[in-house]
Amino acid sequence: MSISDVAVIGDKDSILCFRAIGILTFPVSDTREARTVVRKLLQDKVSVIFITEQIAQGIMDLINELARESLPSVVLIPNNQGSLGLGMERIRQTVTKAVGADIFGKGEEA
Repeated sequence: MSISDVAVIGDKDSILCFRAIGILTFPVSDTREARTVVRKLLQDKVSVIFITEQIAQGIMDLINELARESLPSVVLIPNNQGSLGLGMERIRQTVTKAVGADIFGKGEEA
C-alpha cells in the first residue's frame, strides 16, 4: 500500500495537516458531499479512508455497508474540535465481534 491508497474526508480545518504528509484530502461541508467523495474513492480503489466523526455520523449507513467488505478500511477520527466517541465505539464493536467479549469494559475509554 502506498500513501496514495489513503484518503481523508472531513472539514477543511481538520484534514489540512494530512495533506502536508502527502495523503489525499477531501474537504467536505455536508453529508451529501461526503457520500459523493466516498463513492469516487471506491471507484478509485482507495484502501483506507479516514473520515472525521462529525461527517461520518451523517453517513453511517454507507460506512456500515462498507464494513462488510474487506476494502476499503474506513477509520473514524476526531475533528479538530474533539471526539464524539464514534471511532472508539466502532473499535469496541469490532474487537468484541472478533474475540467474543468486550475487553475494553463498558463505558471505559482505552
